[in-house]
Amino acid sequence: MRRRKRQSKSVTTPDQRTIERLIDDALEEDLGAGDLTSAATLGKDTRIELVMATRQDIIVAGLDIALQVFRRLAPDAHIECLSEDGARLPKDGQLMLLKGPARALLSGERTALNIVQMLSGIATETGRFVDAIAGTGAVLLDTRKTIPGLRELSKYATRLGGATNHRMRLDDGVLIKDNHIAVAGSVTQALKLAQQAGLKDIEVECDTLEQVEQALAAGADKILLDNMSNDELRQAVEMSGGRIPLEASGGVNIKTIRAIAETGVDFISVGHITQSAGAVDIGLDMIEPL
Repeated sequence: MRRRKRQSKSVTTPDQRTIERLIDDALEEDLGAGDLTSAATLGKDTRIELVMATRQDIIVAGLDIALQVFRRLAPDAHIECLSEDGARLPKDGQLMLLKGPARALLSGERTALNIVQMLSGIATETGRFVDAIAGTGAVLLDTRKTIPGLRELSKYATRLGGATNHRMRLDDGVLIKDNHIAVAGSVTQALKLAQQAGLKDIEVECDTLEQVEQALAAGADKILLDNMSNDELRQAVEMSGGRIPLEASGGVNIKTIRAIAETGVDFISVGHITQSAGAVDIGLDMIEPL
């Protein structure tokens, strides 16, 4: 049985322009014309000290983006990051200390927390799935099932959790899916057309073992085994004989992923980690007024 070793690699950060667009949009959405409550209840020169802390075990993601939110509103504040993206922190772990103007820091609280809670939620949920298949040799993949406009950041968070990115965009790889096959007429014909177009590294989605046989015979470079039972996955692994990588997909959850990994597939793709991961619980609490 062929196994692909998981390779350790540094996690590249999102493009700064993407981060700045997110912050621009999020602050405009949240602030509107300004924070009426803070302006009315807090003196212009009032200063506070705050701590950002976890209220559950998490994998940190988006901390630097949260820092940039606060920097945007309170450029003269003293801010110290006590953790970093990718770190595993227990409940009550400290992420950031902030000292500065109360109005500005509290105006940015919700935006900063929303970002770090959401991205840490994706990273934390991804880590659960990665831990569940540890030692099997299978690699967890994310998908394009992301919140529109947040794909790059969501996939950054899955990398922090230990997953490998699948396609970022439709121009980032070739995947012949069921609808392509239906229009082309067969797996064989769809593959032939893709090959004639000069495409390389072609992956084919197969719903049946018969389609797996066709994809192998037609020269697929990779096969996605869609919604197959574990017994069918094992048969597909045997049919392939290690010739090309196999990816299992469809309805995978935290309870089923270990058994799927143990069938011998090389990859398992999970939409849940970006589409349905819940935000983690992180708070911003006042230490004392200054």
